[in-house]
This record gives sequence, structure tokens and C-alpha cells, in this order.
Amino acid sequence: MGTTIQPEAWHDLYVMLGSATAALLGLLFVAASLHVDEIVKNPVFERRVRNNTRHMLALLVEAAIVLTPQPQAAAGWEIAAVNMLGLWIPVTFTYRMLVKARAEARRGGWGVHRAAAYIMCYLLGAAGGLILVQSVNGLYVITASYILILVTVVLNAWRIMLGLSQPQKVRE
Repeated sequence: MGTTIQPEAWHDLYVMLGSATAALLGLLFVAASLHVDEIVKNPVFERRVRNNTRHMLALLVEAAIVLTPQPQAAAGWEIAAVNMLGLWIPVTFTYRMLVKARAEARRGGWGVHRAAAYIMCYLLGAAGGLILVQSVNGLYVITASYILILVTVVLNAWRIMLGLSQPQKVRE
């Protein structure tokens, strides 16, 4: 392939990924609105729902970057930047849960393994963006990162919904 991303080669995959992300984002809004009282009562659940929304918005931007006809190097830098901004979400949340809100973290079902998964996925995506600057093979790394973040968001959303469905005493 040349020096421009060939969107037609990745078009169907990224249309599917972007559409799935948008649909899941809508479902997260519906689920959160059905449980808004419980979410507001627990700051960890509230932050987790907000962060899931942010993760999916980052994925939508990434899909748009891949689908936009532009120089390959520009897309690589853009994707690296989006992933570095996305990395800020789990890093700040982890800091908050470990340093400022340990008791809340336990009640909200926070786990360091989920934070580590997000951090690794965003680092993988940033690396893929940097690889894309030089080689179209970076799209394989970016796609792996995208799918892993999407799966992690879905599993995290499921855990949030399970946690919200438990009585308050069980969560504590």
C-alpha cells in the first residue's frame, strides 16, 4: 500500500466497529438512565459509567480517523494522540481509587486488573499509531487495541450492571 491509508481495505471492519461502538454507547446511556439513582449514590459506579462513555467516544474518534482519507503518517499521529489521551482515563481513575477513595472503590467493585487492561490496551493503540506512521501494518495493532478496549468496556459495563442489581448491603 502507498503512503495514504487505503480506507477501502479497512472500510467494512471499521464501519462495523464504529457502528457497534455507537450502538453500545446508546445502550450504556439507556442502562445508566434506568439506574441513575443507584449510580449517583456510589461515586465509583458514577465514574465507571462516565469512563466507559469516554472509552467508547475515544473508539468512535479512532474509527473516524481510520475511515478518513488522509496521509498515513497523519492518521498514525492522530491515533497515537487519541490513545495517549485515552490512557489518561484509567491512570487518573486508578490514582483516585488507590489514593483517595479506597473504601468507595471496594463498594463500587473497582479492580486493578480492569485498570491494567485499559492501560495496556491504550499503550498498544498508541504503539500501533506510531507504527502506522511508518508502516500500514500499524493498523493491525490499532485494530487489536480497539477490539480489546471494546471488549473490556462491555465486560466492565456488565460488571457495573451486576453490581447495581445487588442490594446495597451485599455491595458493601
